[in-house]
Amino acid sequence: MDYELISQTALFQGCSPSETEKLLHGLKTFTKKYKKGAPVYLAGTPVTDIGIVLYGTVQIENNDLWGNKSILSHVEAGQAFAETYALCGEPLMVDVATAEPCEILWLDLVPMLQQQNTAASWYPKFLHNLLLLSMQKNLALSQRIRCTTPKSARGRLLTYLSAQAVRAGSTHFSIPFDRQQLADYLNLDRSALSKELGKMRDDGLIRCRKNEFELCGTE
Repeated sequence: MDYELISQTALFQGCSPSETEKLLHGLKTFTKKYKKGAPVYLAGTPVTDIGIVLYGTVQIENNDLWGNKSILSHVEAGQAFAETYALCGEPLMVDVATAEPCEILWLDLVPMLQQQNTAASWYPKFLHNLLLLSMQKNLALSQRIRCTTPKSARGRLLTYLSAQAVRAGSTHFSIPFDRQQLADYLNLDRSALSKELGKMRDDGLIRCRKNEFELCGTE
């Protein structure tokens, strides 16, 4: 197991490779590789392990019984998912699927948080990272709610693209979605999304090519 790579992930940030090895020693951990579009977790599955993306990306999705899909969040390399369900022992209420080929490290969180580990050098770092991860997830979900609140397609796109520009610190930036994924994230029909992007380009608001965007006429 590559402890140096694992120590660079968000959940083990600040831990040395040797601390990471001690942390994981004796725990049931394993890595698994997935193809693009592969299901990782399905809604209703009892969750005991947290997933850490070592490379590639996964998406957290909500799929209803009629086949409608909404993308709730995008998990990049170094990030983790399913931690809340794993700690609470609750069945997953969403689906998790790969957005591109990836490798995931699986581990059981509960043994790490037991009383006997509180004096270990890695424990405060790990606990801090776990809390920070939870707060970041709350921010990501709040951002999605804000992006899907406007009633019009243009309103949702402007909210999302403005947030991405602020995050990038530039009016020229790339987004982690293709057109279908962006439509799923914003709860829009793909054709309506493409049509509105065309109008915004004609109106001089944006320039775009694939997942590259530039906001025009902004201060």
